[in-house]
Amino acid sequence: METKSPFEQFDELRIDSASKTFLLEAAKWTTFLAILGYIGIGLMVLAGIFMLISGAAMSSYNSMIPMGGGAFFALFYLIFAAFYFIPINYLYKFASNMKLAIEAKNQANLTKSFEYLKSHYKFIGILTIVVISIYILIFLGVMIMGVSSMV
Repeated sequence: METKSPFEQFDELRIDSASKTFLLEAAKWTTFLAILGYIGIGLMVLAGIFMLISGAAMSSYNSMIPMGGGAFFALFYLIFAAFYFIPINYLYKFASNMKLAIEAKNQANLTKSFEYLKSHYKFIGILTIVVISIYILIFLGVMIMGVSSMV
């Protein structure tokens, strides 16, 4: 008789009723967080548009105020909203596919939901590495500028 290694025993995992309950609850909370994220994105876009309009109005009202300041912050908010959309969309797709998978007992939806969850965490991980790298570069830049100002 052939014995299976511990890794071969997990070729097909089964999701029991407790796991289904936990996954369904996680999907509900993820849907809630994704909806809050979409609302936050909408508010960021509105804030960006408001800054763009108010910056243009202020520059036309007072020639001492340059248009560039409002446009820079507006562009920053709009770019940040676009970056924020990607992980929030992955979260929402995870939740919707997980709900479908559990309700319809559909393996394809279950696999797709985990793929979206993986993509969400991969995006957040890469973004975290990029942000930490930017912080390090800023720190080094400040140090170099501080040392060069002393000389």
